[in-house]
Amino acid sequence: MELTNQEIFYQHQAQTSPYPLGIEIERAEGVFMYDTEGKAYMDLISGIAVNNLGHGHPRVIKAVKDQVDKYLFVMVYGEMVQKPQIDLTRNLLSVLPEQLNCTYFVNSGTEANEAALKLAKRYTGRTELVSFNRSYHGNTHGSLSVSGNEVKKNAFRPLLPDVRFIDFNVEEDLKQITERTAGVIVEPIQGDAGVRIPSVNYMKALRKRCDEVGAVLIFDEIQTGFGRTGKFFAFEHFGVVPDVLTMAKGMAGGMAMGCFVANQKLMKTLSHDPILGHITTFGGHPVCCAAANAVVETLKEEPLIAAAEGKGQLIEDLLNTHPAVKEIRRKGLMFAIDMDSFELVNRVVTKCIERGVITYWFLSTPYAFRIAPPLVISEEEIRQACATILQVIEEEYQKE
Repeated sequence: MELTNQEIFYQHQAQTSPYPLGIEIERAEGVFMYDTEGKAYMDLISGIAVNNLGHGHPRVIKAVKDQVDKYLFVMVYGEMVQKPQIDLTRNLLSVLPEQLNCTYFVNSGTEANEAALKLAKRYTGRTELVSFNRSYHGNTHGSLSVSGNEVKKNAFRPLLPDVRFIDFNVEEDLKQITERTAGVIVEPIQGDAGVRIPSVNYMKALRKRCDEVGAVLIFDEIQTGFGRTGKFFAFEHFGVVPDVLTMAKGMAGGMAMGCFVANQKLMKTLSHDPILGHITTFGGHPVCCAAANAVVETLKEEPLIAAAEGKGQLIEDLLNTHPAVKEIRRKGLMFAIDMDSFELVNRVVTKCIERGVITYWFLSTPYAFRIAPPLVISEEEIRQACATILQVIEEEYQKE
């Protein structure tokens, strides 16, 4: 007897946890996903900050289809001149500070961070890396090495040596960045830690300290980029420019893509001594670049980023009305909603999903749940979603 899709999923596809959502999706459009029975689920997490333009944005779909008709793949990254890559570089540079003028396209966020760490070591000739407690930078060995969650790391040691962790938004700790430090990797807004937002003064002090000791400052904007926080990139909130900027998730409208950007002087060091200092087969895939180019053009031309703060404030105002909500930390449309316990959070998230509203957990902040809706969400959809969330919170709060 032929196995069902569910049986294949659970028995023959690797699982990332014992508790997958297990919803079989047939199609998705805008802020909604639909299962095989036709039930609608409002996606309030954008596939974890990926679908910033919602599902199936028409400009993204058109760009993908147009490129598929031309060619899919011609050569490993860095050898051929390909118009989708050129167009994307041109568009990215138009929204970035002039010193960030050289792009390198890769396949994912963790690969972008891996490459950024290599670049810091190659450029400085140093070995120490500095990261932050409670940070999250990905799950490959290098990215995991600079992520600040010991529970997730212990089973995979040994990891990279010579990694130092300091506390986020604590200016005194910046003294631990020294002339031994090759690079400092930081999320300008810590995501998995529960949307922790540093002060402007702290970010300026971090930039100053890296300049003083000659360390490369890497901003990980895998989650915060492409309008998520109400700016094209979150570093714009602080008036500080990194030496290396990494991006992925929201970059290509649902296609698999990442990128790191630096000054050409830094980036050139990866091309010699040794040559091919960083290489990727599928990085800069033309179909993914075409999709990403459509995303950047849409964000430049439509007022989605400008509207993010107002939409975020509406969600905050609606959810803050319930006493079970202890604190809301937010920038634009990036939220952490604190409650009393993991047990309450778990029941709220689970029940919301059952009722067709997808919120989600954090890896490292069990007492909070995550909201990061598509930037295209409407006020009516916000009110509809928040009404469901508040109803579920009230029902579960009464059980405490």
